[in-house]
Amino acid sequence: MTTAIILAAGMGTRMNSSLPKVLHPIGGKAMVHHVIDLAQTIQMDQVIVVASPYLDQNKLKSDRLIDVVVQEDPKGTGDAVRVALSAVADDEQDILILSGDVPLIEFETLQPLFEKRQSCPHDLLVLAMRVDDPRQYGRLITDGDVVSEIVEFKDATPEQRDINLCNAGVYLVPVKILRRLIPQLSAENAAGELYLTDCIALSQENGFTARYVETPAPETLNGVNNRAELAQAEQIMQKRWRQRMMLSGVTLLDPDSVYFSHDTIIGKDTIIHPHVTFGCGVIIGNDVTVLPFCHMAQCAVNAGASIGPFAHLRTGAVIGEQAAVGNFVEIKDTTLGAKAKVKHLSYLGNAQIGARANIGAGTITCNYDGFNKSPTYVGEDAFVGSNTSLVAPVQIGEGAIVAAGSVITDNVPEHSLGIARQQQTNKPVWAKNFRTTASELKKQKG
Repeated sequence: MTTAIILAAGMGTRMNSSLPKVLHPIGGKAMVHHVIDLAQTIQMDQVIVVASPYLDQNKLKSDRLIDVVVQEDPKGTGDAVRVALSAVADDEQDILILSGDVPLIEFETLQPLFEKRQSCPHDLLVLAMRVDDPRQYGRLITDGDVVSEIVEFKDATPEQRDINLCNAGVYLVPVKILRRLIPQLSAENAAGELYLTDCIALSQENGFTARYVETPAPETLNGVNNRAELAQAEQIMQKRWRQRMMLSGVTLLDPDSVYFSHDTIIGKDTIIHPHVTFGCGVIIGNDVTVLPFCHMAQCAVNAGASIGPFAHLRTGAVIGEQAAVGNFVEIKDTTLGAKAKVKHLSYLGNAQIGARANIGAGTITCNYDGFNKSPTYVGEDAFVGSNTSLVAPVQIGEGAIVAAGSVITDNVPEHSLGIARQQQTNKPVWAKNFRTTASELKKQKG
C-alpha cells in the first residue's frame, strides 16, 4: 500500500496574486490538480493534500476524491507532513511525498523511486536530480547511494552550494519511520522552520538508512514560485502535448503557435494550422481541418469538418460531419448538422441547424432579449440569405429559403420563401441635390 501526501500549503507570495499559488493553471488545469491526478493515475491507495487555511477546499478538491488537512500555522515542510500523518490510518505502508507546485511531474519521473523500493524495502528513499543551475534547491551530501544529509540552500556553505546533486522534494518513506522522525525535528535553522529534509540526518541517528535515486527527467521537477516560472512550465507542458499530438497522428503545421489544454482530444489525420488555441473541453474528430487563428472551448467537431480561419467555437458548439465553419464566425450552444455551411461573418447562438443547410454571410441569431435566451431552428437543406437576422424563437422549415436582408420574426414553413424587408424606394436626383446642399453649408461654416 502507498499513500500520497501532496504539500500545497505554501503561501506563494512571489506570485503576487490573490489566487493561491497551487491553483494557478497550466494548460487550463490548476498546478496542484496535475499532481493530484498523477497520484490517482498511479493508483495511490489514499491521496492527502496539505492545504493552507486560505485555500478554498471546494476549488482544491474540484470533484476529486482526496482528503484535505489544513496546516493552520505554516511552520515548514516537516510540520506539513506532521499534519498529514494525522489522516493516515494504516502504518503498514509507504508514504509518497510530492509537492503541489511541481505540475510537470510524470510517472516516468517517479519510476526509479519505485524500482529502488524493490531492493530497499525498509529505507527512506529520496528522489534526486542533477541540474546545471541548482538555484535554491537543497544539496545532497552522499556516500555512494546513501544520503547522510540534505543541506537547505539558506544553510549551505559556498562549497556545498557548488554541489549539483539536488533534492527534488519527492520521497518514498515507510509510515513508521516518519512517525518516529517527525517529532524530532527542530526549527533551529535560518528559516526558523521544521525542515522535512532534516529527517535524512535523523534517520542515521535512529538506525535507519536514507538512500537516493536519480531521476532521468530533472526538467519535470521544476517548481513554480513566480509568474516567470509559471510561463516556463506552461511552455514545457505545451511542448510535451504538441509532441504527443503529432505522434498520435495529428498534423501541426507550426507546432509552436498551437496551444492545447490538458484535456484536448484530437483524432487522426486532422490538420491544425498556425495560431490555434484550444481551451478546455474540446473534442476534435478525424480528418478535420482547423485553419489559422481559431479559438475553441467546450465544443465538439466531428469528422471531416472544416473550421476557420478566425472562427470562435464557444461552449456547447457541436459541428457535424463535413460541416464548414468559415472566417469570423462565432458559434455558441448550437448544433450544426452534417454538411451544413456557415462560411462568413455570422453569429449562431442557441440554434439547431439542419444537415446541408446554408447560412449566408452576416446572418445572426437574435437569441437574447436581455432576460432570456430563446432557440432558433433551421431545417435540413434550408438556405438563409446574407445579412439576415433570425429573431428567436423562430423556425425555418426544411428546404425553406430566406431572402437576403430579412429580419425574420415569424416561422417560415417548409419549402417556402420568407421575405421580411421594406419595399425599396428610389428618389431621382436626391443624392445630387444632397451633395450640393451639404457642400454649400460646409462652405458657410468654414
